[in-house]
Amino acid sequence: MEISEKLLCLFSTDVSEEEDRYVIEVPRQEIETGDIDPGEVYRVALISREDESDAEDVSATTQPQSAPSEPQPPVDVGETRYVEIEDIGKQGDGIARVERGYVIIVPGADVGERVKIEVTEVKSNFAVGEIIEETF
Repeated sequence: MEISEKLLCLFSTDVSEEEDRYVIEVPRQEIETGDIDPGEVYRVALISREDESDAEDVSATTQPQSAPSEPQPPVDVGETRYVEIEDIGKQGDGIARVERGYVIIVPGADVGERVKIEVTEVKSNFAVGEIIEETF
């Protein structure tokens, strides 16, 4: 499945029914981190959990049978991001995860912190980010 580089946020939520409409709730943290603004209009894509693996299988089979290519990292050097530190690595660095579970290592960060970082190094399976603002 192709994921747009314009993706602002990614989260799981329920669709609820309210009278004559259906509602998708956006987690408060997406507003607080500045990824999206209330009152703005956004394009929304819905992916069923059951269909997600099927969609990946379809996209994999429609690509040419040339050498397998790895997905590109979802971040670039110099990019700034708001991230939440979910773990601590073996060497004591903070670990954040972004799109598709991609890992960003953040030295000096602690579990539960939400920080603004600048990506300083990008590898195929992880990146390194430097704290530029402690947000919470």
